[in-house]
Amino acid sequence: MVDAINKAPHKDNDLVARSLRSVWHPCTQMQHHETLPLVPVSHGRGAWLYDSDGQRYLDAISSWWVNMFGHANPRINSALRSQLDMLEHAMLAGFTHEPVVQLSEQLSARTGHALGHCFYASDGASAVEIALKMSFHSWRNNGFADKREFVCLKGSYHGETIGALAVTDVPIFRDAYDSMLQHAHVVMSPDARAARDGETAADVARRAAAALETLLQERGKHIAALIVEPLVQCATGMAMYDPVYLQEVRVLCDKYQVHLIADEIAVGCGRTGTFFACEQAAIWPDFLCLSKGISGGYLPLSLVMTRDDIYQSFYHGDVTRGFLHSHSYTGNPLACRAALATLAIFEEDDVINANRIKAARLTEALEPLAAHPQVSNFRQRGMIWAFDAVIADADAAATFSRRFFTTALEHELLLRPIGNTVYLMPPYILSNEEIDGLAARTQTVFAKVMRV
Repeated sequence: MVDAINKAPHKDNDLVARSLRSVWHPCTQMQHHETLPLVPVSHGRGAWLYDSDGQRYLDAISSWWVNMFGHANPRINSALRSQLDMLEHAMLAGFTHEPVVQLSEQLSARTGHALGHCFYASDGASAVEIALKMSFHSWRNNGFADKREFVCLKGSYHGETIGALAVTDVPIFRDAYDSMLQHAHVVMSPDARAARDGETAADVARRAAAALETLLQERGKHIAALIVEPLVQCATGMAMYDPVYLQEVRVLCDKYQVHLIADEIAVGCGRTGTFFACEQAAIWPDFLCLSKGISGGYLPLSLVMTRDDIYQSFYHGDVTRGFLHSHSYTGNPLACRAALATLAIFEEDDVINANRIKAARLTEALEPLAAHPQVSNFRQRGMIWAFDAVIADADAAATFSRRFFTTALEHELLLRPIGNTVYLMPPYILSNEEIDGLAARTQTVFAKVMRV
């Protein structure tokens, strides 16, 4: 281990060594850092992260999909400085404050008030846990205690707490804990890559909806909710699907009295081309989960929005009918103020429309890569791009992700493939020069990695 640390190509080897001695890094087999040194980040500016040597990296995955408007954004910084002088935190049980009320009002307004009464937490998995518990408890309060089962899509990912993991279908995350979990029903994904000869993406979506209805016909009286990532299943390899699936499942959930939970943690906040992904299907779920980009990538914040009839099912003199879930930092004023600043940027900069122009430019710049003979299923939805590397050799396939990551760093890019799927989810602030550079360097990295 010591030898590997000493070989790290950064002057700040002491920080790397201290981190390896004291920090357990997420989503990491720590032994890999014997050969893959950590990058000691010094600071961030705009779309770029800088290490201790001054080397920069274009943050092409928005630091795990959270950073909307760049690092050290002046407007978000200013909002947080003002809030620091007012209130850093107060418990939300028995108290309230202006940032959490404003944020709840503004988010509800974005749904046309179809959803409201935001319940706050800190991370995405906690939001999913809240939605699952609310669904079950609401049914019980309404006299349907048998509705305690859940449905998720094949390849779905909704977080790594026990409840969220139970509705996750990515083996590497859930297999070790399988005996701890309440098993959910797993139904066909509408992933457009599953199209048969002559099928369109909409055909796949309808076929998946039909498979769901078969389950609901059999178990509908026992199922509390279906949970989906609208339009893009991210952690399974950016599986994209037609909005008609959301329309179909909304009808089915109403027909069989099953709640629809939209996990927009990764795909909300403009990432798929509309502020809420569900807008593209012209439907609203019964629960909508947000996190990641909602605070602009500044502070941990998550929330669940729900319909008024579900809220009313808990509104009662009997305390046991209330939703007693809690987090110490629920509705933290600093996190809410960062979120309000983020929403203000969306409005002031007409971000949704501006992103359409940026997306078109990047898609065009990536066309040579899309035509590469070792690329399949090039796809794009809003500000998400993905493609699958065609790798015949099993050993090369097994190491593709790590080799791509390290090669990308050598070319000033932060890109972290999921298996053989390369994806781009950059911040919304890229200049034309940065867009063109991102496309060119991604092509260079891919060509270099595929030559091995």
